[in-house]
Amino acid sequence: MFSSARRKEDHVSSIRHRKLRDNSFDENDIKDQKVAKSLKSAAINQNTELESGTYWLTRIVFLRFQAFIYFVAYLVALHQNKELIGTKGLLPANLYMKRLSDHVNGNLWDGLNFGPTLLWFTEWKNVDYWLDSIAYAGLMLSGFIILTGCANMIMMAGLWILYHSLVNVGQRWYGFGWESQLLECGFLAIFMCPLFSLREIPRRTPTPLVTLLGFRWLIFRIMIGAGLIKIRGDQCWRDLTCMNYHYETQPVPNPVSYYLHQSPDWMHQFETASNHFIELGAPWLLIIPWRPTLMIGGTIQVLFQVVLILSGNLSFLNWLTILPSICCFDDKFFAKFFSKGVIAQVKEIQEESRSNIQQLHQGQYIRSVMHIALAALITYLSIPVVKNLLSQRQAMNTSFDPLRIVNTYGAFGSVTKERTEVIFQGTSSTNPTDPNAEWLEYEFKCKPGNVTRTPCLISPYHYRLDWLMWFAAFQSYQRNNWLVHLAGKLLANDEATVTLIEHNPFRDKDPPELRANFKF
Repeated sequence: MFSSARRKEDHVSSIRHRKLRDNSFDENDIKDQKVAKSLKSAAINQNTELESGTYWLTRIVFLRFQAFIYFVAYLVALHQNKELIGTKGLLPANLYMKRLSDHVNGNLWDGLNFGPTLLWFTEWKNVDYWLDSIAYAGLMLSGFIILTGCANMIMMAGLWILYHSLVNVGQRWYGFGWESQLLECGFLAIFMCPLFSLREIPRRTPTPLVTLLGFRWLIFRIMIGAGLIKIRGDQCWRDLTCMNYHYETQPVPNPVSYYLHQSPDWMHQFETASNHFIELGAPWLLIIPWRPTLMIGGTIQVLFQVVLILSGNLSFLNWLTILPSICCFDDKFFAKFFSKGVIAQVKEIQEESRSNIQQLHQGQYIRSVMHIALAALITYLSIPVVKNLLSQRQAMNTSFDPLRIVNTYGAFGSVTKERTEVIFQGTSSTNPTDPNAEWLEYEFKCKPGNVTRTPCLISPYHYRLDWLMWFAAFQSYQRNNWLVHLAGKLLANDEATVTLIEHNPFRDKDPPELRANFKF
């Protein structure tokens, strides 16, 4: 028994020693792995130069810039929508929704197809509340993305749906090409992001090639469309004389516009010829899949938009047109703008990709199918757009589908040679026809009026009333019924409406008499 017990004790002891040895081997393996990982990280940190051809950093820059433009758009909506399309606005959205509902005989699905907006699911009498709620929600979502550089598909889809809800009830105030352009950019941006993850570098979700190509196709269409509409339009574009007039007669000039207008004729001819090259020649660099041509083409477009931003107040249009050009630049270009920690993450992903270490997951296969479907959708919706570009009767700033996923663009196909203005004046005289009656002028926030006032500088912000006043100046008031509404509200000293203008000469006074007291 003693020997048997001794043998058991020796057996237990040998097992214990073997386990200790095994544990020591495991610990050594773990240490070796940690050392190898730290050495690898150290090597990556030492060699921080990124390879070309990946777009992790590009996505961060893009999403922040997209969110910035969304933020400006929602800020404009918050400040102006109630006065423009609220229940007591110049073109009330609740009345517009009622007309839409009557047009589709109350059918919700037909209404959503005709004018997609969340307001179909709300009480229209509370439209002011919902307009503000949409604007605040958009500001919060876009503000988060600006601060963090992180976004997912749900957030980007939310921003897109919210802005759709405003555009489709905005009527004349939202009837310009940059609204569709923002929605097209916003739609593509949804598929640039992971579904749920909120990380700057979501390791399992590289920037999809289909979105990069989609944005390059977008900037190509924008520039080619703008160039063709000019060549087919006003004779002054072919005579190289349009820039002799543009700075003076554009919708809302800025302080620099005056000095640019004073340039000699040869300079204006050079500007017009350069415009043709940038809009008709340089865009072809954007669709050549070679890094040098992409970067040259992207740089030309970005610099062109910067010049336009400096030369006039064109809302956030030019800022928005910079956005798709960002997709011409890869991580190697943007690395200089990021911290070493972020660069190290991208470098590690590049190393893993080169070593084929990364494993595909089920979600990535699903995303691949989704990207193929997106490419097919964009291709299909591009057919009428391409036909329009090739047509001698080209239409600009037109959407061919209710969701505005793929649109046609263009600007300044014709240039006005003289500047005309709608001027609002009022008088307190009981006899407005009296030659001695004193007429006082209403001043708008940015629209030219008083010739002694320095032009404003507001881009990318936008005053929608001031912009539409430019169109009203060379159209009839019958085509701009909101002008009559505006006159009536100014006659009544309406508190909400006067917030849209800079100077009300009848502030804290009795409103002007109702009859013929306004001059147009």
